[in-house]
Formats: sequence, C-alpha cells, structure tokens
Amino acid sequence: MGWNSYDAYGFTISEQQFRANVKIEAESLKPFGWNYAVIDEGWFLQNPEDRPKPALWRYEIDANGRYIPVPARYPSSGTESPAVATPATASPSVAAAGSAPSYIQIATIGDSSFKPLGDWVHSQGLKFGIHIVRGIPRASVERNLPIAGSSLHAQDAADTSDACSWDHTNWGVKDNAAGQAWYDSLLTQFAGWGVDLLKVDCIAANPYKIDEIRMIRKAIDKTGRPIVLSLSPGPTDLDNAAEVSGLAQMWRISNDIWDYWANPNKGVYPRSLSSQFAPAAAWAQYAKPGNWPDADMLPIGQLGPVAGDGKARASRLTPDEQQTMMTLWAMARSPLILGANLTQLDEPTRKLITNEDFIRIDQTSTRSGQVMHNGGMIAWTSDLANGETALALFDVGESQLVIDSSFEAFGLDDAVYHIKDVWTGKTIPKTKAVQGLTLEPHSCILWLLKK
Repeated sequence: MGWNSYDAYGFTISEQQFRANVKIEAESLKPFGWNYAVIDEGWFLQNPEDRPKPALWRYEIDANGRYIPVPARYPSSGTESPAVATPATASPSVAAAGSAPSYIQIATIGDSSFKPLGDWVHSQGLKFGIHIVRGIPRASVERNLPIAGSSLHAQDAADTSDACSWDHTNWGVKDNAAGQAWYDSLLTQFAGWGVDLLKVDCIAANPYKIDEIRMIRKAIDKTGRPIVLSLSPGPTDLDNAAEVSGLAQMWRISNDIWDYWANPNKGVYPRSLSSQFAPAAAWAQYAKPGNWPDADMLPIGQLGPVAGDGKARASRLTPDEQQTMMTLWAMARSPLILGANLTQLDEPTRKLITNEDFIRIDQTSTRSGQVMHNGGMIAWTSDLANGETALALFDVGESQLVIDSSFEAFGLDDAVYHIKDVWTGKTIPKTKAVQGLTLEPHSCILWLLKK
C-alpha cells in the first residue's frame, strides 16, 4: 500500500512536491496502512518538460554511468560536479549494432544521491521507492564508462540490439558477467540510498525480459536489503506465473490503466476499469503472502498538476466507478498504490481510501476469486482470517440490475448471515439470500458476511 507520483506528476515531480505528498501520507494515511512513497519515472531528467522529445533529453549520471537525481529538482541530493559532459560520439561498433533510434544523449556527470531524501522518508515512518527502466544509459555506453565494483565497462554490458520500444534512455543489458556487474552496481547504489521498493519498467511483458529480471533479483539479494521488486508493465503472461513469482513481489497483470470505464480508443492502451475484471479473475489464484499480481495504480482523486497521461483533471471515473475499482482491487488482493495528488485530496476520496473494512479485505484475505459472471453481473468472494467472508457484486453492464439470489449461488454455505455493508457502514438484517438488491450500471456492493 502506498503512493506513486506518476499519475499526478508524470516525469516532473520535484522534491518540494514529493515531500508535500509524503507529509500527508505520513500524517493522514499511514495509520490506515498506506506506507510506501514512490518517485516514478524521470527523476534523473534535467528537462522533464521535454518528455515528448527524447532527442532533447538531458540527464544526470555519475562517473560509473548510473542515473542520479538532478540537484536542481532535488536540492537535498547534493551539488553537481562542475564537469559537464558534452555529447559523445558512439563508437562505430556501438552505432552499427543499434536497431532502435540512437539519440545522442546529453548527460551531466555528477555525484548527487537520494540518500538524504530516503532518510527523510524513513524519518516520517514510511518506506521509499523509485522507478527505473531496465537496462543501461546510452550515454554511459557512448562514453564506455566503468562499472562500479568491477573491472568491466558499459560497452561490455550493453546489448545495443535491444531497446525498450517506448523509452529511448537505455540499451538492454546482456546476460553475462558484465550485465550482472551492472545490476549489482545499481542495487548497491539504491540500497545505499535506502530504497525499499524498486519499480522496474519495460520488463514484465512485451518484452518479458527474464534474464534481466533474474539479474536484478540476484543483485537485490546481494545487497542484503529487503527491497520489494515491482515489475511493469503488463500483461505478464499467465504461463510465467510460477517463474515470476519466484523472483518478484509484484508484477503487472495489464498495461497501464487510466481513469476510463471503457477504453476510448478501443485498443490495448490505455486499460480501462471494465477491462480489468478478466485479468484480475485469471490472476487471483496466484495472490499469496509475498506475491501480489498488480492491477496497477489507482487513478482516483486529482490527477495533476502534470498528469502522466492527458491533461490535469479530477478523475474521470464517477463515484460509483471509483468505488467499483477499489472493491475489485481489494477482492483481487492487488497492491493498493494511489495515484491521486495527496495535497488536493477531497473528502469523498479520503473517505474511500481510509475505509478500514475495505483495507482489511485487501490486506488479510486468505483466498479470493470470481465466482460468477452472468451477463452484466460479476460476483467475487474472499475469505478473511477471522472467519468472515467478503461478497462483492458488480454491475458491469449498461442497465440497472435487480438481484434475487441465494448465497449458495455464490458458492457460500446455506446459512443465515449477519451482514455489514462495507461502503455505507450499515448493518443489514440477518438473511439467507440477496433479496431485491438494485445495482446501477458500473456500481457494486461489498458486504462482510458472518454466520
């Protein structure tokens, strides 16, 4: 459970903005279990406003070719070295091997560090996370910089035939001693910064880079620090469930989800709430302590000042749809990572994310799964450690549903149940069936049942 900067700030978040969100998370949300604070993509970019123009990107690296925070954006990280690296010309072998656009990167060599910021996050009682894209910076390869802790260099590790299709900062990393040395150097750096969660992008699907996942896992283990490994984006293939669960704590089950009920482009990006039911159901059986199929961040509340996708806005999801999203994530036992700008939390969003029964279902259920999909109605149940059962009924159609059904139809015992409505907090008279329940389109109910 925690907060990630991307949905509200995209590439642009500054230290001041990050600290403002962390303070609110620590003061208002930590008592309910929200405890990770993650800086997402672009923290090493000097000019994040040029995100759509990768040929113009300027970024910060250290003398060993590793990304470091930009002091102008993160003042506590330290001061830059006065030495500024000019664009370097790639060696002929590097230039010839590249199959993706080979932008000449402009990188400043510095010695800044996230350690002061990580220490401050820990002082607030929270855990610190960062985002990277798999691989090695192209500028580091162009300069053939040394790999820290080894006698190897960047060109020994780089696979210049492999590049992320949507990110032009890095080359892939070879599955060799130099590749492992590269990831060892990164994780040594991150552990020294106090990183508790590492989100690695362009690695879980399209392509599924199992060699790099293994190297990162090995590098984490070498540090001795318990760093959560989060793999992105999806959809991770179900055929890889056993393999990926042995290497990571979180892995994405879909491409990026945004605040739509249905995809306006009728394509694979962005994912919409209505399209998330099927992968959540398919992956539910793999959720267990230490392994959490990840339905992605929660694009609720205020998404801005620089949304990661589209213009700054309040979430497009209606109140009913936001409640449906939270219910599905809880029943699927997904990680709960908020995308909202916490400095602009409205009261309905605050009430939604601090509902203790909803959080308890997500965090303590011992089994969960979809038990019915009948037309516009989907039903899930989950078992809680204290003997309660959670029942969620969703109307995923476009017309009102009236539900009259025995609890047995949802795989539950033929018994009389005490019922608590999680979202209203109301107690419902004891009953043996769901009788005359009306659901509006895109809405749901979430009940706690006890015999």
